[in-house]
Amino acid sequence: MARNSRFDILFEPVRIGPVTAPNRFYQTPHALGMGYTKPQAAAALRGIKAEGGWGVVCTEYCSIHPSSDDSPFGFLTLWDEDDVRALALTMDAVHAHGSLAAVELWHGGAHANNRLTREPLLAPSDQSAAYLQPGQARAMDKADISEFRGWQKAAALRARQAGADIVYVYAGHDYLPFQFLSPRTNHRVDEYGGTLENRVRLLKEMIVDTKDAVGSDCAVAVRLGVDELQGAAGITWDGEGREVVEMLAEVPDLWDVNVAGSLGNDSRSSRFSEEGFQEDYVAFVKQVTSKPVVSVGRFTSPDAMVGQITRGIQDFIGAARPSIADPFLPLKIKQGREDEIRECIGCNICRSANNEGVPLRCTQNPTMGEEWRRGWHPERIGQAKSDAHILVVGAGPAGLEASLALGQRGYHVTLAEASGVTGGRVVREASLPGLSNWIRVRDYRQQLLRTMPNVELYLESALSAENVMELGVDHVVIATGSTWRRDGIGTSVECALGKGIGECALTPDDVFAGADISGRVVIYDDEHYAMGGALCERLADQGCDVTLVTPEARISAWAVMTDEQFFIQQRLLEKGVKPVFSHRIAGVEPGTLATSCIYTGRVSEHGFDTLVLVTGRLPKRKLFDALVAEPDSLAAHGIRSVTRLGDCLVPSSIADAVHAGHRYARELDEPVSNAPVRRERPGLTH
Repeated sequence: MARNSRFDILFEPVRIGPVTAPNRFYQTPHALGMGYTKPQAAAALRGIKAEGGWGVVCTEYCSIHPSSDDSPFGFLTLWDEDDVRALALTMDAVHAHGSLAAVELWHGGAHANNRLTREPLLAPSDQSAAYLQPGQARAMDKADISEFRGWQKAAALRARQAGADIVYVYAGHDYLPFQFLSPRTNHRVDEYGGTLENRVRLLKEMIVDTKDAVGSDCAVAVRLGVDELQGAAGITWDGEGREVVEMLAEVPDLWDVNVAGSLGNDSRSSRFSEEGFQEDYVAFVKQVTSKPVVSVGRFTSPDAMVGQITRGIQDFIGAARPSIADPFLPLKIKQGREDEIRECIGCNICRSANNEGVPLRCTQNPTMGEEWRRGWHPERIGQAKSDAHILVVGAGPAGLEASLALGQRGYHVTLAEASGVTGGRVVREASLPGLSNWIRVRDYRQQLLRTMPNVELYLESALSAENVMELGVDHVVIATGSTWRRDGIGTSVECALGKGIGECALTPDDVFAGADISGRVVIYDDEHYAMGGALCERLADQGCDVTLVTPEARISAWAVMTDEQFFIQQRLLEKGVKPVFSHRIAGVEPGTLATSCIYTGRVSEHGFDTLVLVTGRLPKRKLFDALVAEPDSLAAHGIRSVTRLGDCLVPSSIADAVHAGHRYARELDEPVSNAPVRRERPGLTH
């Protein structure tokens, strides 16, 4: 297909100092959760980004010295020559496809933790450690600043030796150079503190030092947080943020700009931001510099991307999460296949991986993080090894993904869905406040399935075991999902509270089914992710008097991992939701929920008109059990396997359900291996 001419501007080359990007697609720095321990996996992942058409591909944060240690999280290091050799794998993988390779040099200052290296934390002024730990960061003296500048130069030289085309000076996200910029953290009275000109001094020196180190054939970029979202107490885009850019406008070769403060501000989920949400903060930058500018905003629409360029907001389309959801986004636009873009849903499951210290994963893209260890490619999949006919029962996220990937392999697939719509749990959850983008999980797969002649979709087709036997299929996949529990069992309660509880309480399934809810509502959340908080918001918006009870010490506690917890709790408190923390369910009677303090055991009672239990879930396995109970009948009807997938096997996230469906499709008819998944191992010395 031919490219739409209105997108031509996205494929223009752009000069960045001494180097030229082949197009305007810029994969900005983002963490992989792999770090310096998994260089081969990282190289494979970044290489696929370059293959997919990203003109610039950047690493995650790369420590310049052991005094900037983020263990146990996945970060890169450029401390010695071994690190140079490891990083070169990524640089080579990016260059293999004609893209520029960039390295984000990093020093966390008080935002490091140094639990591995046990080096003292450094900061502009004496302060407590930013991470919750029994320690502080010490104020850097002149000798420390001189050493720090030397570390930056040495790391920049190593990055260049590894093959970097662009080397970063990183002054964002409240890391050390930004700590010098911000009046909140810089309380110095020497030439590095006080006036803005003094607070900018170190950043300017770092840019010059980095240019001296990398030479004339490598670009130097500055990543700057132009607003730390602290109001007048900190740097703002229309105050000192703008002044910093004006002071240094022509010094770096490229400006990479965003909002500062916590990473959650920059990588805000779709629940709390729209596409292009950072524009109001960064639009001024191109007005005060002639150097190219890149920023982010979870861009997935080619028209929105063009608008960023033609309206003079930025020169590149910066992307982290959209490049994770679809590494081939640029190539699809180039080839006129923009309707095939696997759009980011902004769920921030990718952020949760790094926050948990594990390799990257993505709800939309099940191959993310599997490029090296499983050999998966986001756009290529092995052809069918047989002429098998596969029946997939259930068109939720696991069933849709399994059907799509099986269809792409060339298998004959019949997908049967009992309801009148596809999507399963995705449809229900996408109806909650702020979660509408989640429907993209269904829409992307449904659209492609409709183009496949070898895939048949049947709605309103509830199947019994007898129906399945009569269809003449070779393999059966059961992806019928799960239901929310009514017995009180969740994360903190292991034993059912008795049959009567189900008569007094609703579950999310009842809410989605249209249960009549009004008056005083108590939501008991022992799941701690999206559901409890989103139901609170929905019911508060309907005028209910909502109380949320949770065994945790904060609302939606696991959402810390997706950088959403603060925003969820802030919104619910603003809407008048009343939280009760550190209480687990003890019993339920009509109109009264009894809870006990997890520390003292002291019992409290909470009156309600409606109680909603958000606890655990149970697999819907009735059809599976009926089929496997008759092995002789299965064999007689030629059915070679019956497999449960997704929530029907074990309830989990949508990302896990999609991954399970994809893995099944990849492994069908392939040799069975009992070997563990491939892992990178450090060299052993004797």
